[in-house]
Amino acid sequence: MRILLCLYIGLLGCSLYSQNKETLYDFTDLPQSLMLNPGADINFKYHAGVPFLSQIHVNVGFKGASIYDVFADDGRDINDKIENTINTLGSNDFFTLTQQLEIINFGWRSKKDTNLYYSGGIYQELDLIVYFPKDFAVLAYQGNQDFINVPFRFSNISATGEFLTVYHFGYNKKVNKKLTFGARAKLYSSIFNFRSTKNRGTFTTIETPQGNNIYQHIISNADASLQTAGYASLRDIESEDNADGAKQVLNKFLGRAFLGGNLGVGVDIGFSYKLEDQWTITGSMTDLGMIFYTKDVETYRARGSFVFEGLETPITDDNGQDILDELEEAIPIDTLNTSYTALRPLKLNGSIKYSFNRYVGDGCDCQDSPYQDAFGFQLFTQFRPKRPQYAASLFYYKRLSNFLKGKVTYTVDDYSYKNIGLLLSTHINKINFYISANNLLEYSNLADARGASVQLGFNVIM
Repeated sequence: MRILLCLYIGLLGCSLYSQNKETLYDFTDLPQSLMLNPGADINFKYHAGVPFLSQIHVNVGFKGASIYDVFADDGRDINDKIENTINTLGSNDFFTLTQQLEIINFGWRSKKDTNLYYSGGIYQELDLIVYFPKDFAVLAYQGNQDFINVPFRFSNISATGEFLTVYHFGYNKKVNKKLTFGARAKLYSSIFNFRSTKNRGTFTTIETPQGNNIYQHIISNADASLQTAGYASLRDIESEDNADGAKQVLNKFLGRAFLGGNLGVGVDIGFSYKLEDQWTITGSMTDLGMIFYTKDVETYRARGSFVFEGLETPITDDNGQDILDELEEAIPIDTLNTSYTALRPLKLNGSIKYSFNRYVGDGCDCQDSPYQDAFGFQLFTQFRPKRPQYAASLFYYKRLSNFLKGKVTYTVDDYSYKNIGLLLSTHINKINFYISANNLLEYSNLADARGASVQLGFNVIM
């Protein structure tokens, strides 16, 4: 169990975090801004992303500690550092892994109504969040000797994971000179899903001076479950032990990716509104949707209460198997094939921007704005199983030349109070390349970093 805890803490240090893309949001020189706000004020004639290269997005970081806290070469015993890290982390600390890869992305302006711009495509997404199981990490690593009469809560156990492809199609309309509105329909095809949330019950060790033994160990009103979709068939392939097992798994993944998995629907909506010539406000709501899990579904659920007596540790070499047999009889693990529905992690964005320094020379490639500079403020929220995640950013946009534009951000979020980000975008003829990175101040020592982010892509834009 201690090995598992060390592995978990190590994963915390190399995990990927929330889907906030503060450098990309409202960067209307890029068509990818439409994925964050379908109502972005863009002025393209058409765009086409280079397949599999138009957006590669990876974020690395975690909340609560870092790899350096455990593995730093500072002369301290590693067991002491692990124990200190466990004591530092709380049940609301977490690691998340979110990754996206655009497969295709395209868009064109309507010939009948030049105020309309259509866009669509396919992307793959991986989204995982695991909350730190504080109580049971303490129980596993330190035991219960020093925690008599202290309940260990099953509610600490909370995690969800999703691997899916998304098919989308949207429109963007300039309603008038001030307002641009957009919406995007999404069809989700889930490849694999698991979730374990809303667990309840406690494990408590109490003193029993009047009883036969010193301690009594109580599992009270336990109700814990793990829902899976797409796992059972993979387990069956593994159990067959055949030579082409990897090929069968790949074929299943590809089939589910191309609308053969559990399906769901969703929508994105957004707007941009010019308060006056130089002031603009934006807002968007993305991934308002759900997935219906009806295929290849298994749920493992344990419910009940159990009381057993013993010394300091509940299970010893002498009574271990007997206790486990009694526990399994009192709290059996049922395997169910019940369908379930899960909401997608809804994300909200909003910003206000002031543009200035109007370009007055010749040769300005002013696709989105006649101004060379802008600064503003952005808010981001993503809804998660225990509580929403928040981020707030200050940003500065600069048109460095006709072919080079950039954006600098300073973000405060769950991971860091010193997150500096930078995005650079080049546009030479029709070819666009962009690259973005966050948490630049922490790149000098990535082991001690609470986060690092990189995204890049190639587009053809007119």
